[in-house]
Amino acid sequence: MKKLAIVFSLMMLITSCNQVKIAYVDLEEILKEYEGAVQAEEEMKVKSQQISEQLDQMAMPLQQKIQEYQQNKDKLSASDRQKQEAELMQQQQQFQQQQQMAQQQVQSEGQAKYEKINSDIESFLADYGQTNGYTYILGSSVQTKTVLYGDETLDITDQVIEALNGNYDSEAPATEVAAPESTPVN
Repeated sequence: MKKLAIVFSLMMLITSCNQVKIAYVDLEEILKEYEGAVQAEEEMKVKSQQISEQLDQMAMPLQQKIQEYQQNKDKLSASDRQKQEAELMQQQQQFQQQQQMAQQQVQSEGQAKYEKINSDIESFLADYGQTNGYTYILGSSVQTKTVLYGDETLDITDQVIEALNGNYDSEAPATEVAAPESTPVN
């Protein structure tokens, strides 16, 4: 009877070992190929370019005032020169603050998009793993190096990308980045 219990226990152990299904994905490859990540990156490039153009337009009047001052400074009295220099410095500081705020806003939105994409991928991988009977799906990238070696047959990156892109709704509304406030630079 003891022998039968030992044999049964060994069979259960072997059977349970065979049920563990492990795979891995290359997270960097997913981020490069996932349509949602590609679209978010493109949106951020466009938004960054738009804000840069708006800031350039806002800088023009200040640049013109500086050029006018440079051309006329020799004709001004010392007190008028100091007064105009102080005004120009104040306007330049205001513009730099607007520029920094716009950059922070773009970075903040970019970070939010990146976190949303990561969350979407993690959620998708959890569902994908359950649906396909995986016990573990490991993620690897150059930075994390979670999988130092893996049999290529266990790499499901391409299948995940295909399924993720098939599941992606490109019509989902994108979050907007507000343009920098265009307070006139006097």
